[in-house]
Amino acid sequence: MKGMKNKVQLIGHLGANPEIKVFDENKKLAQLSLAVNDGFKNAEGEWQDDTQWFNLVAWSKLADYAEKNLLKGQELAVEGRLVNNSYTDKQDVKRTVTEIVLNEILLLSKQKSTKEAE
Repeated sequence: MKGMKNKVQLIGHLGANPEIKVFDENKKLAQLSLAVNDGFKNAEGEWQDDTQWFNLVAWSKLADYAEKNLLKGQELAVEGRLVNNSYTDKQDVKRTVTEIVLNEILLLSKQKSTKEAE
């Protein structure tokens, strides 16, 4: 159980193409958003969709992979760990953002991209 202390596994669809940032010359960051859909029956017995959005972060080789292979709408399985980051906004209000720092990405579906058509 030691490896399960801070572990998140999700399957969902990318909400947008990865946003890539490069620091120095060798450090790369990919920011992604993942939509995870779930369904349930309400009190009237009707199916309701529930979509949860997650902020994902990939560094280095995973960021390279995301930049070259991932596109909005694709289905992914991801594994990572939760990280909380705090900052103070322009109105001097302290905010906390929860992100999933990825250590694995598995592309489950391929979708034609505009890049392939060019």
